[in-house]
Amino acid sequence: MEQIDQKLHAESQRAIQAIRAAAGPNSRIVFVAGNFNIVHPGHLRLLRFARECGDFLAVGVQNDNASTVISQELRLEGLSAIATVDYPFLLNDAPEDFIAALQPAVVVKGKEHEKGTNPELEAVKAYGGKLRFGSGDLTFSSLDLLKREIQEFNISTIVIPKDFPVRHGFDMDSLVNILERIRNLRVCVLGDTIVDEYITCEALGMSQEDPTVVVTPVVTDRFIGGAAIVAAHARSLGARVNFFSVLGRDETADYLREQLDVLGIQQHLYEDDTRPTTLKQRYRAKNKTLLRVSHLRQHELSEELGERILIDFIEAASAGMDLVVFSDFNYGCLPQAVVDRIVAYCTENGIAMAADSQSSSQVGDVSRFRNQVLLTPTEREARLAVGDFSSGLVTVAEKLRKKCDAKNIFMTLGAEGIMIHAGSPLENAWATDRLPAFNTIPKDPSGAGDSFLTCASMALAVGGEIWQAAYLGSLAAACQVGRLGNVPLKPEEILAEIRI
Repeated sequence: MEQIDQKLHAESQRAIQAIRAAAGPNSRIVFVAGNFNIVHPGHLRLLRFARECGDFLAVGVQNDNASTVISQELRLEGLSAIATVDYPFLLNDAPEDFIAALQPAVVVKGKEHEKGTNPELEAVKAYGGKLRFGSGDLTFSSLDLLKREIQEFNISTIVIPKDFPVRHGFDMDSLVNILERIRNLRVCVLGDTIVDEYITCEALGMSQEDPTVVVTPVVTDRFIGGAAIVAAHARSLGARVNFFSVLGRDETADYLREQLDVLGIQQHLYEDDTRPTTLKQRYRAKNKTLLRVSHLRQHELSEELGERILIDFIEAASAGMDLVVFSDFNYGCLPQAVVDRIVAYCTENGIAMAADSQSSSQVGDVSRFRNQVLLTPTEREARLAVGDFSSGLVTVAEKLRKKCDAKNIFMTLGAEGIMIHAGSPLENAWATDRLPAFNTIPKDPSGAGDSFLTCASMALAVGGEIWQAAYLGSLAAACQVGRLGNVPLKPEEILAEIRI
């Protein structure tokens, strides 16, 4: 490791060591220093510009001085909340002295300093670095607003029906009790992993050469999706979770493993070098999706890989399992032979099962999952499964139930809510009801089905009635669609709606 100037404060010496270690040996380090009294859009533009100049952005927050009006701790906390900044720290030395010791590839200052005196210039020239001036462009200054759009949902858009609980004889306290019991569940999730990438763009206009919309990417956010977000929802709601899936050998798989580690999910992930990890990219501008690009393969797993999953599943199940959830996107992760053997094992050992099999851009068959306590198909998926495109919804649901011996069916109807086709203790007696969509102004409906399946099936697994499960699932979906991207649900979010 390079020597560090011993004239620097000890804190600065430690910061240099930490920056070098975090950035790695081949990264282009960019350095910015400033007071950052109040982080305003100009700062955000400058930091974004700086981040684009290299691979790793270190930002020194000047310690308290005559030019600062807010304490250094609060100013540092403000910088720490900005995703663009890789390493914020308190700077106790003159910037030029710190730069001489760190030797970043690029030092960035605001455009207003370009014609003034810059003591950093001599330090940068001494080791062959670059001093750049920029204020960033005007394309997207409020990255913090984007983060709020992604992470938060607007509670005011959620309207829950009061007549449904009265009609089916339960109250809000019983839902709270179910959420508490969910924390003790042992859940297994099997299915196709997807990573969703949202690329927020600034629309520049129309190309003069051809009728094409021209955009420039501003910020990229990634979320785990597919069966992985079902596992993440279950874990975030408090359950102990085993997750079985197949990945490629790529950077997307590394990202997924890191996210599952953070959540504390027990991973059973199998590499298949014949396919990439499924990545779905959405290019968005002004809160609208312009284009979707999917990187995937849809062929079935090899028999050898399927056998490994079965062996590991039975071993995990033998240690205790309350619920198995199949989250099938029909990309080949759940061959029928594997599904049949897992279903047989769960049926024999009294383990509850729930399933969803998506047919959007791909075509699946939800009826291939037999003996489930719950199926959650869309209307199209239910009609595809029974080959009936003209009968009423109740008739279609009954045909599907008989075909695969399901106990309950929730047919999801998008903006129209759900239709509940519920089993009864009486033989061949079925009850039907519906719930409207709870969120009146959804931001991103793509995560509704996963959150609904997870919460509703867990509610049934702890002994909740079908009507309570439908209500809780609808609440979970309402919270989820109120924000952009798949973010694991927290019990507090659902409880906040129950207690209004």
